[in-house]
Amino acid sequence: MARARHEMPPEIVALSLEEIAERYIGRFRDKKGDWEAFEDAKIDGYRRAQHRFIGAGGSGKHDDPTVIPARAFTLSVMYAPPGQGNAPHTHEVEEVFFVLQGYLTVFVEDEGGRRVSRTLGPWECIACPPGVIHGYHNESLEPVYFQVMLGRGRPETMGYADDELYRRRAAHLNL
Repeated sequence: MARARHEMPPEIVALSLEEIAERYIGRFRDKKGDWEAFEDAKIDGYRRAQHRFIGAGGSGKHDDPTVIPARAFTLSVMYAPPGQGNAPHTHEVEEVFFVLQGYLTVFVEDEGGRRVSRTLGPWECIACPPGVIHGYHNESLEPVYFQVMLGRGRPETMGYADDELYRRRAAHLNL
């Protein structure tokens, strides 16, 4: 006889196995890329699509019923066409970029504008510590798919390093 060695959260106890499987499986084929997931995604050079799997990630969009409920982290798959990326930003928690397909240039920078960049290929990642300005850009000729994880189930909306983007950072939530 199988024996669970840890307690289930209260909201799971009453669910059937079928309900658990239905609620806690996310399939890429069921996801529609959100091209307006972030305020900077409206700007050429920062256009990208977020496919939410667990929680909302740094977009702050927490109301999608098709997304697996987050507990301690979020998980999304990002699609970045050639020549696109995101604006330099920080988070209050760690953020991980894990490349699935293609080549992604990632960077960290300081408040003085000094930037260090590295190119990641499939099955390579960067973990960006809280408060460190970071981002990415697809400098290749092919699209990039990569996984993004944030270390909190409901993280704050990203903190853009640019003052104007920071002031507008929640505008995409009012669409």
